[in-house]
Amino acid sequence: MNLDQARYNMVEQQIRPWDVMDSRVLSAINDTPRHHFVTEAQQSLAYMDLALPIGEGQQMMEPRLEARVLQALELQKNETVLEIGTGSGYVTTLLCKLAGSVRSIDYFNSLTEQAKDRLSAAQVGNYILESGDALSSQWNPGSVYDIVLLTGAVTTIPNHLKKLVKNGGRLLAPVEKDGVKSITLVTRIETDSWLTESLFETEVANLISPRSSSFVF
Repeated sequence: MNLDQARYNMVEQQIRPWDVMDSRVLSAINDTPRHHFVTEAQQSLAYMDLALPIGEGQQMMEPRLEARVLQALELQKNETVLEIGTGSGYVTTLLCKLAGSVRSIDYFNSLTEQAKDRLSAAQVGNYILESGDALSSQWNPGSVYDIVLLTGAVTTIPNHLKKLVKNGGRLLAPVEKDGVKSITLVTRIETDSWLTESLFETEVANLISPRSSSFVF
């Protein structure tokens, strides 16, 4: 199987038709071999329109959804990003190429360690990876960010995560309400002023937290 051709087909047949036209996002995806972020047995599936299992009962989002989310963030090269849910490390790598620096946290240490190897191989250096329960109100990274991205769905965006967004910054998360999941963009206008937009409906796994059965990544 020609994986380079498969990556090209993924962009042209899956991602562009889903209204992803941001040249920086498309360039980052074209330049990042997605099959390097899955197991060898999954490499032939890496460019298909599938949510792939990545271990610990977790999934890698479909390529078109990853791309649409990145486009919605309108990432700038000088911006700082906090990613909740490292997963395979693929989106983390794309964030590193599109933003200034990335801090990514995953609940599962095994996924964090796996992602470290993959990001090292991808030769991006502007990141910090760690393990922890970012959905816990006790978790505090000690910084605020231009962008906060949740890569799995929640029923409610935790207030402590919203407070980690700088004034003028954005938080994006899949939010489930009445059984429907929507990609939701929250912009912090001022300290206590927020603009919330529901961008599009989708299906995505939930973020895991031991404190609530409603969070499953």
